[in-house]
Amino acid sequence: MELAKTPLPMTRKELKALGIWQPDFIIVSGDAYIDHPSFGTAIIGRVLEQAGFSVAVIAQPNWRNTEDFKKLGEPRLGFLVNAGNVDSMVANYTVAKRKRDYDYYSPGGKAGLRPDRAVIVYCNRIREAFGEIPIVIGGIEASLRRFAHYDYWDNKLRRSILLDSGADLLSYGMGERSIIRIARLLDKGVPVKKIRDVAGTAVLCEREWRPKSNFTLLPSFREQQENKLKYAKAFKMQYGNCDPVNGKILCELYEEGILVQNPPSAPLNQKELDQLASIPFTRKAHPLYGKTGVPALTEVEFSVTHNRGCFGGCAFCAIAYHQGRAVHSRSIDSVLEEVELLTKLPNFKGYIHDIGGPTANFRTGPCKAVANGEKGVCAGRRCLTPELCPNLEIDHSEYIEMLRRAAAVDGVKRVFVRSGIRHDYVMADQEFGGRFIETLARRHVSGQLRTAPEHICPEVLALMGKPSYEVYEAFVDQFNAASKKAGREQYVVPYLMSSHPGSTMNSARKLADYMQQNRLRSEQVQDFYPTPGTAATVMYYTGTDPFTGKAVYVATSPKEKQAQRTLLSNPKTAKPQPRKNGYRKRK
Repeated sequence: MELAKTPLPMTRKELKALGIWQPDFIIVSGDAYIDHPSFGTAIIGRVLEQAGFSVAVIAQPNWRNTEDFKKLGEPRLGFLVNAGNVDSMVANYTVAKRKRDYDYYSPGGKAGLRPDRAVIVYCNRIREAFGEIPIVIGGIEASLRRFAHYDYWDNKLRRSILLDSGADLLSYGMGERSIIRIARLLDKGVPVKKIRDVAGTAVLCEREWRPKSNFTLLPSFREQQENKLKYAKAFKMQYGNCDPVNGKILCELYEEGILVQNPPSAPLNQKELDQLASIPFTRKAHPLYGKTGVPALTEVEFSVTHNRGCFGGCAFCAIAYHQGRAVHSRSIDSVLEEVELLTKLPNFKGYIHDIGGPTANFRTGPCKAVANGEKGVCAGRRCLTPELCPNLEIDHSEYIEMLRRAAAVDGVKRVFVRSGIRHDYVMADQEFGGRFIETLARRHVSGQLRTAPEHICPEVLALMGKPSYEVYEAFVDQFNAASKKAGREQYVVPYLMSSHPGSTMNSARKLADYMQQNRLRSEQVQDFYPTPGTAATVMYYTGTDPFTGKAVYVATSPKEKQAQRTLLSNPKTAKPQPRKNGYRKRK
């Protein structure tokens, strides 16, 4: 594993230095360009480069006119557009719909460098500048808005982003496979309008067109607009087809045509993930940003991602909708090679900040049949709640070994785990769970272990897809005992959430009472943020659990959401509640 000598070009001067007169593709992104494997623009650009295509980047262009979009000329094969590592509306606004004054993905943290609904705006500017050139959209914003979706900021159902952007293709999920397939077809001269069957993509076809077989017709956009329960049903159907093994083609009808989503791309296996990790990156922000830098790099510069996918099933999380529920991981040797590379970086101080991923302590699964590709994940149930699936593969031994070997690399002083861990999965590991907690407490925590129980009330936890609070308390007890045994003063810091669907004012009072008794700071509480692609957002909009069809209480008014948040910000104002929910005061 080595460093790249130069980043992907962002100027004509850089293109000329590389001998490129017309790049095959130009990536337009809402983020500043950081050439690091934690950022989608860098990964897709380098994967295309490895496949023999030339790629340039236009990062955070001025969207008020077409000048920035023209500065590198017209690409030979097309434009690839993304909003950045997060949805542009989330990047621009708080949950209270106030403009943010800081942007981690912009130079110096400067806010206001990306437009609202960046994918739509960028595509419209490209069309204005270049006409009918192929445009492929991807990344989080496009992936999670690929079907009709509830938009929190407009407070209404919006149609697929493909229609409003005018793009030709949408690459959803982890797009390495689909983008290479698209690139090769375009390179062969296949018109972009003829590319309709690439796995991991969605395309808008003529209203009368239908796939030849194995497709499912979702409720139409009009039906979903007129009946919220139809929208909930559509989401359930989409969620049940997020697996490449058993996923079907999904079709959604609009006045303008029919949206056709092909089944997901097969996830990269371990060998392919290792090969991806071996691609050289400079691991720096582009030199154009000078000493200003980009804050987002600080969070990941000395961290390693070892896995993809998550079977945790949290209702407020979109990882399953985007990456899938099957977990695939890099080999230990590949991770160690990256750790060795990090020790050679000029700013390395001896500390690996994280070896994690969507859920740090998942290495494979959820079960052997899924891991081996024999079957897809079960569409009708969660793997961990309300009870553990009997087929769940539970084993922390490999993760423990990986942490041990990473800590032994020359130049490494400590290896930390800062990604979230699923504590119920730890407690379910009868053979290695206790050893993992002891290892964590002794070697891989820097004073505080962050966990996410999210709430204490059973009815809220059930809707969240989280385990009972008794499981969390048992985990904390074991971690505290392991810390004491290791001679370390360490604390478990829980993340908690207010106004999640199912949370009433009484639920908030119970949580505030718990916070007061356990002296938890309000900084550990976040408001539920309804974002596209999550089951909890469907609950928020429809008042219905899409998986069960049961009614759900939802705090939708800004006044009540603020009341719950204020209560948790000032837990002393909460009237103490009788302890009937299995939680207790911590000694």
